[in-house]
Amino acid sequence: MIALLQRVKSANVVVNNQEIARIDQGLLVLLGVEKNDSSTEADRLLDRVLGYRVFEDERGKMNLSLQDIDGELLLVPQFTLAADTNKGMRPSFSSAAMPAEGKKWFDYMVAQSQEKMAKVASGAFGADMQVGLVNDGPVTFWLQVVNK
Repeated sequence: MIALLQRVKSANVVVNNQEIARIDQGLLVLLGVEKNDSSTEADRLLDRVLGYRVFEDERGKMNLSLQDIDGELLLVPQFTLAADTNKGMRPSFSSAAMPAEGKKWFDYMVAQSQEKMAKVASGAFGADMQVGLVNDGPVTFWLQVVNK
């Protein structure tokens, strides 16, 4: 399972010209689900996302997590993160989970996040989304938890 974290001042998701999600300071997390991902990978990745220290403390060091700052979380499904781009000029999606599995684990991540945090928003699985953000820094990190 893959998460692309972006520290944001704000972010939103629009579907069919209608805003369906918005957050202020926090993390926009693009989430890719790979074949054979399970609750083990999802739980580990969520722990890393919520605890990853990407916000500045009083000394200007990245030493605070999303939970430390009581920030907001926006989860957006991103099928293309699971692409294999190692060869050729066209990505292969053979390592991506099938849509039903992808939706299952995306919905699981949203539900688990809502149990651990008060301010969680999400994009719409399978929708044509427009994602807007004000990247703070910019600060962006790739986290991946691999099924063993």
